[in-house]
Amino acid sequence: MALKRMDNVGIVVEDLDATIDFFLELGLELEGRAMIEGEWAGRVTGLGEQHVEIAMMRTPDGHSRLELSRFLRPAVITDHRATPVNALGYLRAMFTVDDIGETLERLHTHGAQLVGEVVDYKDVYRLCYIRGSEGLLIGLAQELSSAPNNLASRETRATGG
Repeated sequence: MALKRMDNVGIVVEDLDATIDFFLELGLELEGRAMIEGEWAGRVTGLGEQHVEIAMMRTPDGHSRLELSRFLRPAVITDHRATPVNALGYLRAMFTVDDIGETLERLHTHGAQLVGEVVDYKDVYRLCYIRGSEGLLIGLAQELSSAPNNLASRETRATGG
C-alpha cells in the first residue's frame, strides 16, 4: 500500500489565540477549533486522560495543514522553542510567500523576529528563518523570477524562448 498524503504537522503552543492570529497574518486559514478529550484520545497519544484544545490551520492551496494544540491536561513537560536550528527533532515549518520583505513587516507586528539574515540562494529563492509566535522557528521562501517552479520559467522553457 502506498502513502497517500501528509495530513498535518502538529505544534504544541501555550497561547492558542495569539498563535492562530500569527498564522492568519502569515496567510493560513482557520479550518476549525475543537476540544479533544476522552478515553480514545489518550489511547492514541499514550498520555491517558487528556484535554487538548486544537486549531486546524490550512494553507490557501488546501494541501497542507498545521494542527496547533494547547494541552490543558496533562501539562506540557518540555519546551523546545528556544533550540537552535541544528537541534534534533522538530526543526521548523517553511512557507512560500509572495514577498519576504512585506511578510516580515506584517509578522513583526505579531512578535516575529528574524533569526539570521534574508539571503538569496542563487537566483532561485530568497530565504530566511524567523522566530514567530511562541518562539516557533518558521522558514520563509520567496521564489525569484528564475525559480524552476515559477510559472513564467516553465512557459519560457516550454516555448524555447
